[in-house]
Amino acid sequence: MNVLVDSDTLIEIFRGRDQRIIDSWRSLQSPAHALMCSPVSVCELWQGVRPAEAAALEALFAALICVPVNVEVGRHAGDYLKRYSKSHAVEIADGLIAATAAVHKAMLWTRNRKHYPMRDIDFFGA
Repeated sequence: MNVLVDSDTLIEIFRGRDQRIIDSWRSLQSPAHALMCSPVSVCELWQGVRPAEAAALEALFAALICVPVNVEVGRHAGDYLKRYSKSHAVEIADGLIAATAAVHKAMLWTRNRKHYPMRDIDFFGA
């Protein structure tokens, strides 16, 4: 199973405060699962990292496959924005993350499902 981990979930994993999320993270640590992230999430987390947290953040991203934003992802994200930006206030970062999940046939692990009204996205977790 492919799982693309959204920025908000990565923040919770990094902080280690929500035991339910940590347990789910640990359950996905196996060869049966490909844990992925978007460069958009990398950017969002690095934006807020403190110098003392840099090594821990490097370790978190080392456990993930960072899948590129390519032309196919960009076009898919553009279609999402055309369809949902006005009606659901979908912004470019969420469009790119959703498109990355769709293109790579990954379930999206997010805590903010309202940011992702796309009908072709499958979600991981509760």
